[in-house]
Amino acid sequence: MRRAGLAASSVLILLLTVWWTLALVFAGPDPAWFRIGLAAIYALGTLAMLLWLRPFVRVLAVWGVALVALLFWWGTIRPSNDRAWQPDVARLARVDVRGEQLTFHNVRTFDYRTESDYTARYEDRTYDLSALRGVDVFLVYWGSPAIAHTIMSWQFENAPPLAISIETRKRSGQEYSAFKGFFRQYEIIYVVADEHDVVALRTNHRGEQVYLYRLKSTPALARVLLLDYVDTINGLVARPEFYNALVENCTTSIRRHVVHVDPGAPAFDWRLLANGYLDRRLYDRQIVDTHLPFDELRMLSHINAKAKAADRDPAFSQRIRDGLPDPRPKEP
Repeated sequence: MRRAGLAASSVLILLLTVWWTLALVFAGPDPAWFRIGLAAIYALGTLAMLLWLRPFVRVLAVWGVALVALLFWWGTIRPSNDRAWQPDVARLARVDVRGEQLTFHNVRTFDYRTESDYTARYEDRTYDLSALRGVDVFLVYWGSPAIAHTIMSWQFENAPPLAISIETRKRSGQEYSAFKGFFRQYEIIYVVADEHDVVALRTNHRGEQVYLYRLKSTPALARVLLLDYVDTINGLVARPEFYNALVENCTTSIRRHVVHVDPGAPAFDWRLLANGYLDRRLYDRQIVDTHLPFDELRMLSHINAKAKAADRDPAFSQRIRDGLPDPRPKEP
């Protein structure tokens, strides 16, 4: 029994040591050689203690002291809005709320010639909540079928859709890495944008595969969900937060918003982590149209060809929705 306890404790120490070693490699103090050297000393020191230091209580004591030091250091890594940002995430959106009127500042409307060649443009847009009709979701695939980027887009009568994409806020010269996303390497940003920006960028310039699903949510639910987003958007201006690839990403953040406004939302599902299968979850929950078999609905929802054909058309948002099933009740 004692041996089993020691073995379990050793495995736990090793697993935590792996995590903290990676944290030192990616987030430790510069220069890079110092981070890597510090991580190596920590990892090899832990392994040496487990192999040769006796009694085991001494291992726990020494490793525990190191853990406290690491936790203290980890707490000193703070998110910030004051960095040299890449141009596409240089400005934070903010929202003025006056009754039914929402004025969004710094709505991104970039004009892309290629992914890296573009004219940066931001504008202010005012939306009337009484004209809100529903919300749609885009799933964007760039590699594994199990992983997608999710973008929510609110639909208004007589106004362009309002797309909000939860992303990593990258600094100049920084590349995205899902692995680094666990270790406080990126702040989180809510990119408020025109669909021609965040969608056409992915379909027409990055060559990513994009699927659009119209959701069954009522205007009332779409409204409280948008207002919950607005609270976070304004909160990030004053209190920046880190992106986390597991618990604070483009999909789990949406889940948090949904649960906040709808406590009766369906229980957590593994497809929220393997979010490439999120559309199947939406279908199983009857949140999207279910009159067609799922495979047929998914085929219709693939919008790359329509997005490329629409390209710079002012009716881009309407054209990518042509022929898509809409489960919402028709307006009287």
